[in-house]
Amino acid sequence: MTEVPTCAVAIMAKAPWPGQVKTRLCPPLSYEEAAELYRCFLLDKIEQVKALKKATPAIAYTPEDAKSLFEDMASPSFIFIPQQGVDLGSRLFSTLHQLLGLGYTKVIAIDSDTPTLSLDYIQRALTVLSEPEIDLVLGPCEDGGYYLIGLRKLHRELFDGITWSSAHVFSQTIRRAQAKGLNVACLPSWYDVDTPEDLQHLKTLIQLDNSPGAQNTKRFFNKHSK
Repeated sequence: MTEVPTCAVAIMAKAPWPGQVKTRLCPPLSYEEAAELYRCFLLDKIEQVKALKKATPAIAYTPEDAKSLFEDMASPSFIFIPQQGVDLGSRLFSTLHQLLGLGYTKVIAIDSDTPTLSLDYIQRALTVLSEPEIDLVLGPCEDGGYYLIGLRKLHRELFDGITWSSAHVFSQTIRRAQAKGLNVACLPSWYDVDTPEDLQHLKTLIQLDNSPGAQNTKRFFNKHSK
């Protein structure tokens, strides 16, 4: 008998439309190139989440009319839920709330800006969430945000009033969790790609990377290095 996953992992995804995504990378990229690169990020993240063991893959998408686009990008094994809310905190809260409402007992949201993130980190988050003494798992980004948040029960304090898109997101979330008396587990830190400096860092590391991951992102740089 096939075991039904009790955990869902959702990619927080935007439609990869020129002028709507990764605009801080323009220049050096054009709006069209930035959208193409972000689409590669999404495809790599989809492949990564699809490879997770004992988890249902999901895409939390925006805007609302982009569902068919993501259905074309991902396999039928994914579930698709619309992002709802005026800021990242409310969209994360809504995404996790919808997943819990579908009956999953452990829910994780991950970003779409870390194409080279190790699959082992996400798998580790799944394992940690299965430990009854852990209430919250976070994957910190080098810029002060986080690339992953996972929990079994929602706490609105973790999402309301956070200074999103700042270097204080992770530290503020940790302080809120501690004030709430939550036991927090942290994954290793990783980098996301938001600025031209991040882009150059990614390009340098991609050129040195012989691992099988991030194939779409690697093809982007091969194509645009000619």
